Amino acid sequence: MPVFREGAQLAGFLSAVRSAAQECNLPYELLLIDDGSPDDTWRVIEAEVTSGRPLRALRLTRNFGKESALCAGLEYAQGDAVIVMDADGQHPPSLIPNMVRLWQSSGADVVEAVKQRRGRESLSSKVGAQLFYFILNRLSGFHFKGASDFKLMNRKAVDAWLKMHERNVFFRGMTVWMGFTTVQIPFEVVPRSAGQSAWSVLKRIQLALIGITVWMGFTTVQIPFEVVPRSAGQSAWSVLKRIQLALIGITAFSSFPLHLVTFAGVIFLGISVLLGLQTLYLKLVGRAVSGFATVILLQLIVGSLLMISLGIIGEYLARIYEEVKGRPRYLVRESIEPMRSEDLISH
Repeated sequence: MPVFREGAQLAGFLSAVRSAAQECNLPYELLLIDDGSPDDTWRVIEAEVTSGRPLRALRLTRNFGKESALCAGLEYAQGDAVIVMDADGQHPPSLIPNMVRLWQSSGADVVEAVKQRRGRESLSSKVGAQLFYFILNRLSGFHFKGASDFKLMNRKAVDAWLKMHERNVFFRGMTVWMGFTTVQIPFEVVPRSAGQSAWSVLKRIQLALIGITVWMGFTTVQIPFEVVPRSAGQSAWSVLKRIQLALIGITAFSSFPLHLVTFAGVIFLGISVLLGLQTLYLKLVGRAVSGFATVILLQLIVGSLLMISLGIIGEYLARIYEEVKGRPRYLVRESIEPMRSEDLISH
């Protein structure tokens, strides 16, 4: 279970998961991945262990994102089957016994919980999700309607998934791509018992420029100092070298420049539509220069589409750029490893 800022309701949720897992009459373990939570999530996890409720846990050095936390969970999970679920309570633990029974009786490699209803969410989120899956279904050739990260995977499916080493992880898409035998079980997304989703619109679109030490996320303290004048000689850092260093810093830690073309294309397309409407109006009232309307509309529209096309190419270049850097998906700050046992079902 990847967890992020879930300290307020995590203990109650883990209790519900344990109750559901015990109904399966199989040995199991809980594996939690704290994805750099800024609240007391890790203290709650430690309190669970202190109170005699065994579990395994990893604490990442910073917030690497849910997909990276899922990667960490799958790499550290043991057992013949692994159940992946969110820790915010919107994946009902009561479904776990049914998933296990269906896995045992059907012989399927993957048991996927499919959303019947998405639960309470804003109109923009609903429209955005529907538009995203509509485009993804058409372009990928796979069916993702109602798909979720709430699924049971047997050891064969987990091992196959771990062979995919890309940094840009889309868990549910990669699972569908593998093509293992899958059975589905419906569920309804329940409201969160506490807290709020960390997936804001800003977080989804924000692209930050960060340095290498910030990227790793290790605990850092700072000490101030004042730069003193050189005792002799002069700095070798010319303006040109400083500009080169700045470009290296920006391009090494952000793909934002590649997205600028897309943003500019969309902006100019909007402007071209407005100017096109104005040009057509002038044409209709007889105030436009002959031939000007056609030329200006063609230039605006074609130019905007070219910029958007270049932006799409830039998006793919950004993905390639991130892959070839070869950085790890996540870094672990500390872990909790109780006594290990064999043949477990991980959650």
